[in-house]
Amino acid sequence: MESMSANDLLRKVRKIEIKTRALSHQIFAGEYHSAFKGRGMAFSEVREYQYGDDVRNMDWNVTARLRAPYVKVFEEERELTVVLLIDASRSRLFGTSGQIKRDLIAEIAAVLSFSAILNNDKVGALFFSEKVEKFIPPKKGRSHLLHIIREIIEFQPSSDGTDISEALRYLTNAIKKRCTAFLLSDMLDVDNDGTPRYEDALKVAVNRHDLSVIEVYDPRERTIPDVGMVHVKDSETGRCAWVNTSSRKMRQAYSKWFAGMEESTSRMLLKYSVDNVSISTDDDYVRSLMTFFQRR
Repeated sequence: MESMSANDLLRKVRKIEIKTRALSHQIFAGEYHSAFKGRGMAFSEVREYQYGDDVRNMDWNVTARLRAPYVKVFEEERELTVVLLIDASRSRLFGTSGQIKRDLIAEIAAVLSFSAILNNDKVGALFFSEKVEKFIPPKKGRSHLLHIIREIIEFQPSSDGTDISEALRYLTNAIKKRCTAFLLSDMLDVDNDGTPRYEDALKVAVNRHDLSVIEVYDPRERTIPDVGMVHVKDSETGRCAWVNTSSRKMRQAYSKWFAGMEESTSRMLLKYSVDNVSISTDDDYVRSLMTFFQRR
């Protein structure tokens, strides 16, 4: 896909900004705040021990120095660092129901970004394919936010494949303080039997950060319609083949494989207590995100 002109890009950025900023103001800011604020505790001060204080919060260094018992006081972290892990692989260009997956990911990412900015949080973005393509470190402010949105719209990866492990490992190494991370992807990173290939990296990442998964999919990916012989191409590997979609056996086998893959992914996310939501390109993503926020 060719890079769009500067004017086209500005128009698209403005259109997404108007729509998603309104949603963030009217709907998501409150839900986002209640879902993600207060998830961590930050050190505030040291004060003299009072009856009833938790002895586990004793500051033994200060106690020894002043020869009187002192405790550490903690408070809710009011400011979050939000990092969007955005799937830039070739499969995001697929779409049969009004929009492609890339455009839906862009709108959801913009809504999350505006919601974070409204709550005075820092926002960063990591674009990945089969490697980490680009990392925008977390910052505050509208100009920074619009920079991220421009990248979401225009970014062109240098590779076609998907490696979620690489993105999760980069997040773990690049962001030292606990952050709120959203993985926006179609999650099509599995072995031939449908087993997710990123479990080890996920296990490490969830111990360091508050990770949520937003899966974006097209309904045509789950079932194959009966339309005769079709020439298909894997957008990430480039492999081509003729497929007889009139074969009921073939359609059933594919549906079974896809359902098994989704079940494996769901079991793994449940195992590590990762909040997640699946949103179709023909869904009302506003309703889906609201439900997701309220569940947390």
